Amino acid sequence: MTAILKQVKTLLPSVEIDMGGTPVKQSLPTQKVNRVDPFLLVHHLKIQYFDDRPARIQGIGPHPHRGFSPVTFIIDGEVHHRDSRGNSQIAKTGEVQWMNAGAGIVHSERPSEALAQRNGFQEIIQLWINSPAASKMKEPYYRHLSKEQISLVTSEDTKVETKVIAGEFKGIKSDISIESDLQILWGTAEKNGTETYKILKDYNSMLYLIKGTMRITGYGFVDAENLVIFEEEGDSITVNATEDSQFLLLSGKPFNEKVSQSGPFVMNNQTQILEAMRDYQMGKMGVLIEED
Repeated sequence: MTAILKQVKTLLPSVEIDMGGTPVKQSLPTQKVNRVDPFLLVHHLKIQYFDDRPARIQGIGPHPHRGFSPVTFIIDGEVHHRDSRGNSQIAKTGEVQWMNAGAGIVHSERPSEALAQRNGFQEIIQLWINSPAASKMKEPYYRHLSKEQISLVTSEDTKVETKVIAGEFKGIKSDISIESDLQILWGTAEKNGTETYKILKDYNSMLYLIKGTMRITGYGFVDAENLVIFEEEGDSITVNATEDSQFLLLSGKPFNEKVSQSGPFVMNNQTQILEAMRDYQMGKMGVLIEED
């Protein structure tokens, strides 16, 4: 069957916002596009840490989530994840922290002590993926994907490496547990590298260019720190890197469910949001004490 290229629907540049005193580049949501079902948010953070205070009081302190999966891609540096279920783990460059908040969890995202001691930089992408109504109150879980645990697919020209984070690409499957139908791919391309990505029918798709410049067949050139949203029709996306580049290709089957959101809680109606707030205040999402 002949492949049909997905056409670009819109291009969203990252805009710097203030997130509790930390500058973050946000490409989703915007006033123009609130969400791309099932994707809720794309944040790009670059920050330097310092050796003049402990790492455990730098970064982003304890905060709750319910009803979706915050997924963190470590582009550079190290992230120390701690949560109210007892997980404490450091992910390094090229690795992924996948957390399904489920019924509720409290976590923090700090630099590692080693990163702070060397006055190092951290660069991450955080993606929020909605959970379907039937899964929102499941037991939370956390999964660290180390470099060794992430499957790689190399393009025919050997210039593009694609990490299969969730779902499947060219017969290679991720073993991560997910709440919905997803294809999450993390690509690194050398200059002039080309790859074609097959997208399942009825999936919404978007591409975030982390670094570099690339040309999307049927559209044109895209610069770094832009989010490309594709039309629903079509089943393939072809990219060509015009310089060394890094990108995320995010595809998922939409739920077409009502979304009600208040800060770190994403549910289906306002009553559930109020219940989430109450449960957090009552300590039902657990308590995080950062001692290690």
